[in-house]
Order: sequence, then structure tokens, then C-alpha cells
Amino acid sequence: MKVAAREADRFCQAPPAAIRAVLLYGPDGGLVRERAARLAASVAPPDDPFRIAELTAADLKDDPARLNDEAAAIAFGGGRRVIRIRDAGDTQAKLFEGFLADPPGDALIVVEAGDLGPRGLRKAFEGAEAGAAVACYRDEGDSLRQLVQQHLAGANLTAEPAALAYLVANLGGDRQLTRRELDKLVLYVGPKGGGRVTLADAAAMVGDSAERTLDDLASAVAGGDVAALLRDLGRATAEGVSPISILRAVARHMQRLHLLRGVMAQGVAAADAVKRLRPPVFWKEAAPLARQAEAWQSDRLAWALARLLEAEAACKRTGAPQALLTERALSEIAARAKRRR
Repeated sequence: MKVAAREADRFCQAPPAAIRAVLLYGPDGGLVRERAARLAASVAPPDDPFRIAELTAADLKDDPARLNDEAAAIAFGGGRRVIRIRDAGDTQAKLFEGFLADPPGDALIVVEAGDLGPRGLRKAFEGAEAGAAVACYRDEGDSLRQLVQQHLAGANLTAEPAALAYLVANLGGDRQLTRRELDKLVLYVGPKGGGRVTLADAAAMVGDSAERTLDDLASAVAGGDVAALLRDLGRATAEGVSPISILRAVARHMQRLHLLRGVMAQGVAAADAVKRLRPPVFWKEAAPLARQAEAWQSDRLAWALARLLEAEAACKRTGAPQALLTERALSEIAARAKRRR
């Protein structure tokens, strides 16, 4: 079965007895882990080692029969068991398809995965009577606002409107990271705040922790968004990412666009070409990627890749100002993308 987003939290709190295995997947790894812990706690105490077993996809690859063995095992002292499986992917689809057709024992299997396409592992769980698939997307907008308010309410705190707007703008991307940032804020405000979080409190304790990965930076370069480029470049540098790693991340993105242009040359529309990419592109990123593929001609992509290689070679010279060389190269590429856009 496929669990609707609005029912996901309620489902994880008390999954139906008929469900023997649950797949948690999506780009928000923190939310995947949070819901996995909630599912496990609905069956067994988290501190009972006899009722909780943890495996990885690699364990099942080496010993596929272990899934059935663990599911059928009886806990010492009684009680239903939980089997948590991490890092799953589409390569385990056939294994779970067979398991869900006739699951042994009564253990609850909780499977954690990253972003997945509609086929493979998702299809195995969504199409099984004994299975369920729960998507874990990043908190944003109203859902993020509600999460912030609920977390603060748990500490008997409310946020003034400006503080709430600041928190919503500067959190999100990973559920566990968001909660850690809010925990810091709760400790900072404490009793002195009189139950009220001000904008000054929020700004003092919560930095911009919205997920701005190297993929975001690369997309900003290819999309000609110079302001986002400079912001993300500064953030990546502050986090200790080397200039060469930044250049290579952008190069990988440009190579991906080059691949899309090759597919488009066969008469395929940009949006359809993006759908053919593997691993699948997260749905919110598909449209921007298609627009970039339409804007960048093959000869311009070849120039951009050559410029990135030139910048990397320059960065490797002794005493080279790597940060300056990187910023200059990325700004040149983004400026050309902006003119083209």
C-alpha cells in the first residue's frame, strides 16, 4: 500500500497489524530515521536488544536468507520483534517482493532508503498487501511552520511572528537537523524568555541550516543565479569544502546536462530526458534541470567544462589563490547562463 503524506505520521505511530514491512524513503534522511524509530517503538521498547535487530543492505546481499531468518526468529523473553534495515535500494526489490508474498513470523520489518523512483523497491512495497511505502519529503512552508510551532510548544514556548518567519526561512531540509537547531533554541531561551521566542533569540541561535549542498551550488551556477551561487559558495567554504571539490561538483552537473543534451538530440523533450536519468531526479528538481538542459547548448557545455578544468589546474599550482580562482570561474559560467536565460 502507498501511505498518503497526510497520514504518514499517524501510520508510523500505530501501523496496522496486517502490515509486516514498511519502506521509508525520500530526500529527507532525518525524517526517514525519525519515522523508522517511531515505527520500531510502536512494536518494541528501544532499549530491548532481544527484540530489535539492525541490518544493512550489504548484510542482505551477502546472505539473502537472513531476512526470513530474522523475521521468523522468536525473541528471548517473548514479544514481537523489529528488524531495521538501512541503506536499502532498488537492488533489493526482488528480495522484498518474495518476502512480502509470504512473510514468515510476526516481526515488523522497517526498511530505510534514500530517494527512489516509482519502480523497483517502491513498487514491491506499494503493491503488496503486507507492505507499505511512506515518502519522506523535506519540511517546507506550512508543514515546516507546524513542525516549529509543535516543537516549541513541547517546551511551553511560542514564537513571535517575526521569529517564526525567520525560523521557517532558515530551517528545513533535514528533520533531525531542524529538531537539533530548535533544541538549541529552547535551551537558549529557557525560563528567561517568559515563554516567548523573539527574533533576536532565533537569529542568535539558529543559522541558515536549510540544506544547501554542492548540488544546490551547481544548480545555481547552471541556472545563472549569481546571488544563490555566491551565497552557496560562501556556505560551502565555511563548512570546509575544498575549492577543487566545489569545481568537480559543478563539473558533474555540467556533464549531466551534456548527457541530457545527447538524449534531446534524438528528439526527446527535455522533461522526458530528465525522467530517463538514473538514479531518478527528485521531482522538485526535475523542472529546473530540464530548463537548464534547454538553455545550455552542447558547445557551451563543452566551454564550461573546459573552464572548470582550467580552474582546477590553476588551483593545484603552488600558492594559488584557490578560493578566488574558483569564484571567478563559477561566476563566469553563471554569467553566461544568465545571459542565455
